[in-house]
Amino acid sequence: MEELYQAARRRYDALGVDADRAMEVLAGVPVSIHCWQGDDVTGFENSGTALSGGIQATGNYPGRARNFRELTADFDEACTLIPGRKRINLHASYAVFGDGPRAERDALLPEHFKAWADFAKSRHLGVDFNPTFFSHPMVKNGLTLSSPYGDVRAFWVRHGQACRRIAAYFAGELGTPCLCNVWIPDGLKDVPADRLGPRLRLKDSLDQIFAEKLDGVVDSVESKVFGIGLEAYTVGSHEFYLGYAASHPGVYDLLDNGHFHPTETVSDKIPAMLCCFDRLPLHVTRPVRWDSDHVLRLDDELTAIACELVRCDALQKAMIGLDFFDASINRVAAWAVGARNIQKALLYALLLPHERMKRLQDEARFTELMITQESCKTMPFGTVWETYCRRQGVPADGEWVAQVERYEAEVLKARNDA
Repeated sequence: MEELYQAARRRYDALGVDADRAMEVLAGVPVSIHCWQGDDVTGFENSGTALSGGIQATGNYPGRARNFRELTADFDEACTLIPGRKRINLHASYAVFGDGPRAERDALLPEHFKAWADFAKSRHLGVDFNPTFFSHPMVKNGLTLSSPYGDVRAFWVRHGQACRRIAAYFAGELGTPCLCNVWIPDGLKDVPADRLGPRLRLKDSLDQIFAEKLDGVVDSVESKVFGIGLEAYTVGSHEFYLGYAASHPGVYDLLDNGHFHPTETVSDKIPAMLCCFDRLPLHVTRPVRWDSDHVLRLDDELTAIACELVRCDALQKAMIGLDFFDASINRVAAWAVGARNIQKALLYALLLPHERMKRLQDEARFTELMITQESCKTMPFGTVWETYCRRQGVPADGEWVAQVERYEAEVLKARNDA
């Protein structure tokens, strides 16, 4: 393998690309791996409330994690297959109450997430945090922070405030900033009579949530085009949140590549956002015809997102989080496939001669630019990826299926038999 790698390295050298340096840079890029792939976004509240707010997990593959112990065991198993730096992307509905009393979402405290902090600290992981504004009885008529009912808005404002304090707790305990991302499902199924009123109420609610200054917390708001049952109008649109973030220093506009019209691409938005913001939070997913949150594949848009981050020198500004959930396949394998693919995309981008291609564009040498871009597609990227995996101590592609199957047979299937 080393002989193959040295041959590949020489080919990249001829392009002006240092393959060793590319792997070194990639090893320092953290990817925040979402907890909710492991249990189909169920959470630990045991409220019996079905998923709502435009969220749907389909499939019934055996072995869904049912509690903190099972979910973290599965996460650990997935991490043995995933190279590079990792963080945990956590939702508020995963509070761990243990034998103590349960708290409502507007009364969540840092102590309800101590188990997660201890888990992350023992594995040298950072944590990012998301308030859970869906799948709850206080989502009234599809609305939370934009509700016309004052008691509903107040409940969810308290939830957002509580979650920011929990994010500050994680930042303090783990010594790394915590992204606290606000996404709400608010919208209407059919043509609204009032588009402005809900947005003004949302703006006021956000102002209350973000009023408290907290160390270590990076705040973001996440837009969406539509959700199931909310097809006609989304209160938290991209235009609304982009304007809000631009006018509220310290708040960032998170881009989820499943949350836009099919003809829009997040890769195209990244350079525009970097002109105005010093941080770029991302949720990376794979939409199939809609925001379906399929497991990441190494497709054109994922590669384009990675290329923009690298060519814009934005890897230190980006906060990359994963957001997909598939209940139709082995969930540990889904974690591994998706997380490996975002790193493949980043490595591919790091192995491109960006400076050379920028110069060709500036000099209007478009024929040579096109030839260079196309030639890069057949470079021995796979050999470098395999070398990176081995250096990171994880199996290369094609070598880890047996491990997942063994874990499924020994651990996951036993849960269904219990």
